[in-house]
Amino acid sequence: MKATFNNKIIAESNDTISHEGTTYFPHQSIKKEYFKPSKINSICNEKGIAQYYNIEVNGKFRDDAAWYYPEIINNAKFIENYVAFWKGIKIEE
Repeated sequence: MKATFNNKIIAESNDTISHEGTTYFPHQSIKKEYFKPSKINSICNEKGIAQYYNIEVNGKFRDDAAWYYPEIINNAKFIENYVAFWKGIKIEE
């Protein structure tokens, strides 16, 4: 699977996980040069605190377009430290 933004691959892996309609990429599969930590986080009662990344590719930005759970609190441990995308990030095989 690939995650792309502004015609660049920003994450790629054969070890993604699909959970509740979202594709999660192993943290080590993201191309870190495109990711900057966001100041935003959110709380999910099922998973815990999500931390976000802003994404920048060739001068084009998407704030808070990727998230991950550094510590899962319940039964979704299998996605701990996996990164998911939204806000116009394209996911494809």
